Amino acid sequence: MTRFRCVPMDPAAAARFRITGTDDRGGAVHHRAVDGPGFPCRACLRLGLPGEAMLLASWDLPLPRGPYWTPSPVFLHARDCASAPVEDSIPETVRANPLVSLRHYDADGMCLYDLGVVLPGEAAEAALRERIADPRVAFVNIHTARPGCWLTRVEKA
Repeated sequence: MTRFRCVPMDPAAAARFRITGTDDRGGAVHHRAVDGPGFPCRACLRLGLPGEAMLLASWDLPLPRGPYWTPSPVFLHARDCASAPVEDSIPETVRANPLVSLRHYDADGMCLYDLGVVLPGEAAEAALRERIADPRVAFVNIHTARPGCWLTRVEKA
């Protein structure tokens, strides 16, 4: 079995959003309070709890580079939160999502279309385990399937 880790957003980007109030597209970071589902923190890979202060910002994803690069809206806690990869498991921010997209990339950042899949978040770990061992896969980005927001990057451990 191929071991993997789910990587949160870059802590420097999270700190920059909290300090400057400006996102990577030059827009204002939005302040929101958790008032229902749909507040997955990309900095700690945990769900926001009811009443918690969250930020919403546009983040320039570090990977992939090239034709498949894209910015993504991301939520993160307004307070500093512990940032650490999740080892050999899918974080709750993915599992709780009703529909996610697994996007697989090779070492050149090219999308491996034959491995891509859209499925409920609770089924993402099994699908990932089936595909991560493919020798072509350098990393996987998991996104929400409907709005397309980035949730986490998966790397082989």
